[in-house]
Amino acid sequence: MRFIHLADMHLDNAFKVLAMKKDLGDLRRLEQRSAFKDAIEYIKQNKIPYFFIAGDLYEHKYIKLSTIEYVNNLFKTIPDTKIFITPGNHDPFLKNSFYNTFKWNENVYIFDSEIRRYEFEDVDIYGYGFTDFYCKNSGIENIQIKNKNKINVLIVHGSLNFSKAIDASYNPISEGDLKKLGFDYIALGHIHKANYQENTNIIYPGSAISCGFDELGEHGMLDVELEKNKLKIDFIKLDKRIFEEKELDITTINSEEELVEIINSLLLDYNNMYKIILKGYKNFQLNLNNIQKLINQENILKIKDFSEVPYDIEAISKQNNLKGIFVKKCLEKLNNNEYTEEQIKKVIEIGLGVL
Repeated sequence: MRFIHLADMHLDNAFKVLAMKKDLGDLRRLEQRSAFKDAIEYIKQNKIPYFFIAGDLYEHKYIKLSTIEYVNNLFKTIPDTKIFITPGNHDPFLKNSFYNTFKWNENVYIFDSEIRRYEFEDVDIYGYGFTDFYCKNSGIENIQIKNKNKINVLIVHGSLNFSKAIDASYNPISEGDLKKLGFDYIALGHIHKANYQENTNIIYPGSAISCGFDELGEHGMLDVELEKNKLKIDFIKLDKRIFEEKELDITTINSEEELVEIINSLLLDYNNMYKIILKGYKNFQLNLNNIQKLINQENILKIKDFSEVPYDIEAISKQNNLKGIFVKKCLEKLNNNEYTEEQIKKVIEIGLGVL
């Protein structure tokens, strides 16, 4: 069988960081629509029979009826494709959600909190959907596959092998438990970084388009061909932009004006979005807000200062004066794990500057 696996589209995302810079938030929302249309067109051109959307298709808080109508009208253009949606933590199946109140096209199947199975000639498809913004126990580890001789697929949104406490609220899933179930493919959503290694059939496609600088690189969907004991996955790029980070060593730069000139001279891809990370040692006082205003490259959205003032912290901490006492107290907080090293360095830099 062949299917498209897409997740974390987040239609009508607020894009709060982008919205701070002219009309980039509105532009990015238009790009979401365009990317989703491209996905539908790819399905249509390749006559793909199944389309799996593994959660967070849209943002419940911001989604507009017009966007839902746009999506459903696109679904109507692929009537021979069966579309399966498993709601996630950003688009749960609530009483007032469009999953529950909108009349979707007849080729659309939407999962809710009851684990369901849809049986077809070539495949059985299982799924579970969020019915709240949090889910601590979906019960999918208790699924019993009805016919193991067929191809069996599970579609679910959740945190695989979660390591952070907060992830325990978003359907925590054990990879070991999933493997025991015996599915031929498990289509996941929630993690925005793609993971489709050759040695596993438990797959995250990543977010369909990047939501910001915590999602660097290319984004899109997966074109999957699946047989018993055989899996072929092709990545299909949907996002026409890439969010990138560029490091800039400012050790040899001596003024804010010189720094602005150098940033303005950087050779950047106009279609991409950039975060500039300042590294090295600083020889002048930095005002990031002022620098951001003076930059004429509009696709530089953020500047982060990770540079350091060339202080000998250890030597200063041994001085018998106010600076020494201040630095010593800061280092004590670092040793007690009250703050990170980065935070303490910034506090020491500001404090010594004032003193």
